[in-house]
Amino acid sequence: MTEKAINYPKVQMVEIDDVHAGQRIDNFLITLLKGCPKSVIYKILRKGEVRVNKGRIKQTYKLQLGDVVRVPPVRVKEESEGVSAKLTSVQKLEEAIIYEDKSLIVMNKPSGIAVHGGSGVSFGVIEGLRALRPKEKMLELVHRLDRDTSGILLIAKKRSVLVSLHEQLRIKTMNKVYWALVKGHWSEKQKSVQEPLKKINTKSGERLVIVDRDEGKKSCTLFSVLANYENCSLVEARPQTGRTHQIRVHMACQGHGIAFDDKYGDREFDKTLKDTGLNRLFLHAREISFFHPLSETTMRFEAPLHPELEACLEKLGQ
Repeated sequence: MTEKAINYPKVQMVEIDDVHAGQRIDNFLITLLKGCPKSVIYKILRKGEVRVNKGRIKQTYKLQLGDVVRVPPVRVKEESEGVSAKLTSVQKLEEAIIYEDKSLIVMNKPSGIAVHGGSGVSFGVIEGLRALRPKEKMLELVHRLDRDTSGILLIAKKRSVLVSLHEQLRIKTMNKVYWALVKGHWSEKQKSVQEPLKKINTKSGERLVIVDRDEGKKSCTLFSVLANYENCSLVEARPQTGRTHQIRVHMACQGHGIAFDDKYGDREFDKTLKDTGLNRLFLHAREISFFHPLSETTMRFEAPLHPELEACLEKLGQ
């Protein structure tokens, strides 16, 4: 590998003109710092090293005419990126981080990436983060998301933090909110589904979860309708228990399967969404709240819908 360095050795102060007004700060920096890895750009944004009008901003901030942007010195050796060629695609995990401190990482996980390797998956979120952050002594999942589900994911950097957050999950002081696009219209604005769930293996070896009122484990999900469209609804789900595939099965057993759910959904319903461009499971971990394990302050995070989900809703609303 070459030793060629990307070098911006001095602080830059840039006043925004009408060409860049309205542009997101992250996209502006990608253009300004040519050749600089996106992972570095998102890191300096997250750490508050980039300032606009002397204040910290989020990576989604849209620049205004006359804004003064302070850009810190940046020096990156190609060799220092620390990620092998086969994991280059995992660089986008850096961009997905919406909060980070010395204790934990909060990420807006993309759909299609497993949270960890195994079962034919060479790597997942954890393996990718460990490759990107080789100096971190510990990176462990606090909870899980299905591979095709996007949204909020917590990763602990310390054992004590992991234990604390697991305890919050157990005593239900950690609250999670999901959004899902489902088949049909709900007859009630709000509904509690409490069907017990059981894991099974089919003859073909596929693992599924079914409703089983005799042997299933106690499960509860609270649903609220956010919007109705022609033949589907956008629904908010608040799981009160943490069973595998809980939201997906609780939706399906009510006759409202989630769009593009290849295990529990309705393919005929999926076909009706063809014009929206959607081709992935519409289940998104939208929000999480918990007490910070060290400061004990209340932390609340929202994960914006990914562009393909936003585009789908926009098309449905036309």
